[in-house]
Amino acid sequence: MKNKAVHKVVRNTANTHSVLLLSLFAAIFANMLATMPAFAAQHVAVHPRSAFDTAEQATIREIVEMERQAREASIRRDADFSQRTLAEDYVAITPLGQVTTKQDTLSARKSGQLRYDTINVSDMVVRVYGDTAVVTARADVKGHQLGEDFSGPYRYTRIWVRRTGHWLAVSYQATVTQ
Repeated sequence: MKNKAVHKVVRNTANTHSVLLLSLFAAIFANMLATMPAFAAQHVAVHPRSAFDTAEQATIREIVEMERQAREASIRRDADFSQRTLAEDYVAITPLGQVTTKQDTLSARKSGQLRYDTINVSDMVVRVYGDTAVVTARADVKGHQLGEDFSGPYRYTRIWVRRTGHWLAVSYQATVTQ
């Protein structure tokens, strides 16, 4: 008799747990159904600026192309590219902390004292702020300056500003990394 009573209590406890689990599941499911329209509305609200996004994406593509051209010009020592794309007030900071100007860059390109054999760019991020774009990237470089090897990994930041409809580099800074 005692055994039947224990069995009945266990069965009642199991039934109670089942009912609680079903009730909990029903409450969660009902809550999900009630909030679905809110999630759907939120999804639409997140993307209301498609025209802006398209314009920004076009600007990012322009800057990525400018970065590609800058890389190629560095390898070819193309002083004309630097003349066209560096602002008159351009300032660069080398990995050794030296401050260089547009004229310094043009002289180095023309003289051949700075030679890049390869520049492999990765991890590029372009952020656009109106007529200003900030580029950060990693560059694995092989090259020589005044006969000294400066090959290795670098991180750099370049700032582009749109002036009279053209993108000009106004600042550049490079850091040696591990």
